[in-house]
Amino acid sequence: MPKINIYVSDELAEAIKESGVPVSAVCQRALETAVRRVTAIREATLTPGVGLDNQSNRLTHFTDRARSVVKLAVKDARDHSAAEVGTEHLLAGILAENGNLALSVLRAIDIEPEQVRRELDRQFPPAAAPVSAPVAASDSDSDPTLDAIPEVGLKIGSQAASALELAVTEATSFGHNYVGCEHLLLGLIAEPDGAGGSILRSLGADLRLTRRAVSAALAGYIHLRAQKDQPAAAPTVVDPMTKLSALIEQQIQPVVQRLERIEGNLGI
Repeated sequence: MPKINIYVSDELAEAIKESGVPVSAVCQRALETAVRRVTAIREATLTPGVGLDNQSNRLTHFTDRARSVVKLAVKDARDHSAAEVGTEHLLAGILAENGNLALSVLRAIDIEPEQVRRELDRQFPPAAAPVSAPVAASDSDSDPTLDAIPEVGLKIGSQAASALELAVTEATSFGHNYVGCEHLLLGLIAEPDGAGGSILRSLGADLRLTRRAVSAALAGYIHLRAQKDQPAAAPTVVDPMTKLSALIEQQIQPVVQRLERIEGNLGI
């Protein structure tokens, strides 16, 4: 049987030895899961004659919000008359979805989604709305939805595909059996060449810090869920997303201070 070398930190290696974790079985299962997910993405994005929008439902390991982001990315690419879906469209999809954990993570690292939107609009100005013929009253009564996007094959670019694959890697590294918008955010930041990651990094989205923020966000979400199951001590109404952002900032603050001390010692 062929062997694959896997390198871990000294601390993790020592912990593995002490715990007696079956490394081979754990790694094999994790790798099998990651390979299946990455293969699904490649099949969905590289199948000849089939666009990403037609294949998004095959990404069953993506959360509903993450699949919505993919569909919104396709819509944004069409609105900009793009030849393919790029990382900038995936980033726009995260913003347009408007209710995902990635937005709370951005706020926790002092990046407002409005900042990202402005930078996207600056680099990729919205296309002028085409002049259309008058429509019948019955047609104008219905609002456009994601389901109304025409089934026209639109390919995903290599950089966006790489960002999706990196999102799978990030999810696997967290030990998650799903890919959420927070993983998509990390995938965009980790992808080195796309415009989406470039915009995020230019606004201060460091990959290590954002990973910490994602961990804090998930811990805060679990904390909020636990509190929700308990009777309220007072009738005060607090916006859950505002409370989650505060919890993230509270948990990530020691990490930020430590990084600032390290950078100060290095003269950065």
